[in-house]
Amino acid sequence: MRDAILAAGTVLAAASTLRLPGLPVGAGEILLVLWLVLSAADMAATRRATPGPAFLRMAAFWIVLAFALGFGAFLGILFDPVVEQLGMSHDTMAYVLMASICCLALAQADHAARMRRAAWFLAGLANLGLAFQLALGWHLVSAGGIDPWYWNRFRGWSENPNQLALYCAVFAAVAVHLGMTAGSRAARIAGWTGAVLPLVVGRLTKSDTFLLTMLGLFGLLAVLRLRAWLADPLASGRRTATVALLLVVPLGLASIMPYLWADRSDASALALSLAKDQGGEATIRTANLRLDLWRSAVRKGLESASFGFGPGPHLDRPNIPGSSSLPRPFEAHSTILDLFLQGGIVAVGAFLWLNISTMLLMFRARLDVLAALVGAIMIFGVSHFILRHPIVWFGLVLCLAEGCARLPAVATRRRAALRAGPQRGRRPCAA
Repeated sequence: MRDAILAAGTVLAAASTLRLPGLPVGAGEILLVLWLVLSAADMAATRRATPGPAFLRMAAFWIVLAFALGFGAFLGILFDPVVEQLGMSHDTMAYVLMASICCLALAQADHAARMRRAAWFLAGLANLGLAFQLALGWHLVSAGGIDPWYWNRFRGWSENPNQLALYCAVFAAVAVHLGMTAGSRAARIAGWTGAVLPLVVGRLTKSDTFLLTMLGLFGLLAVLRLRAWLADPLASGRRTATVALLLVVPLGLASIMPYLWADRSDASALALSLAKDQGGEATIRTANLRLDLWRSAVRKGLESASFGFGPGPHLDRPNIPGSSSLPRPFEAHSTILDLFLQGGIVAVGAFLWLNISTMLLMFRARLDVLAALVGAIMIFGVSHFILRHPIVWFGLVLCLAEGCARLPAVATRRRAALRAGPQRGRRPCAA
């Protein structure tokens, strides 16, 4: 039941339009707090907390981030003229909630099995929620005054389409991971099927970042699966065929290059048709706005001697038409730059260390989809501030839990293969 509550709270955290007016929390946040209370009570009653390598990694990140943000807040209160108490409090509460969930989830004695069970609940509940939101968007059901469309972009229950796109990206990656690592055929089919609807809804959001993230995720996954395929000790014939293919494909592409170059306008039109507004004015306007915000974030961050100004937004409104309705202060809308503004270079370094070390752990544990998931999170973080979203931390906690649990078994099999390697090709001595 607690695993289902964690999954439901993570899924409903994206439903920001379902919050009661005037309240900063909704059903998702309430369920996450309920999970925290139940898990802490169970741990206190049973005394079965077993902090392992996964917990130590996550706890080290949050401790470093807390010190960086605390020192930045001290500087912000003293020197930042646009510091906002409400924004600082909002981010601080979000960080405390995320840190508590991450550390408590990894401190449980059976955290790997629990997180995998929660991942199955997440995939099922996410598909149910997305199916209902699609029915709402196509006017098959009615839900009061909720508008699931932002102009021609689908946003469902989320405040904006980009928020829904982030959740769909992680939903799809988790479902593919479950499909590839399930033990039974029915479970594998269920996992792969669970990735279809998040991909469809993510595409309906018309988020350029979602498109790039999915291309990066499945591209990296294809490379990792090819590496695992070639690393098979019984794959000598596969290696020969692959080398031959790698030699033939460039020659074949060179032979048809004149025809591809002649139709370059059609190829460009196809690529642009996948982008928001067919790569037109909306895409250009969004890119210009982000570049302007990023330049301002770098300048503002350097004013703090790269220590940051604490949690919350710290930028002035962007200089665009109609900016008077935008909030002030403003965020940089980039995880790296927003962290640079809040906690300086120390916070940025901690975030990069957590993601890169987790990805390397996934490589060693041979969890290819989860390695691609970490890469997808980093890609999405380039143009969005994602640290306050529970789905990001659910994905990272799942990676650490399964990676640290699987790594010893993978290392044992690798040592056994190395010991058996020299004997595999040895011929028996003649009598």
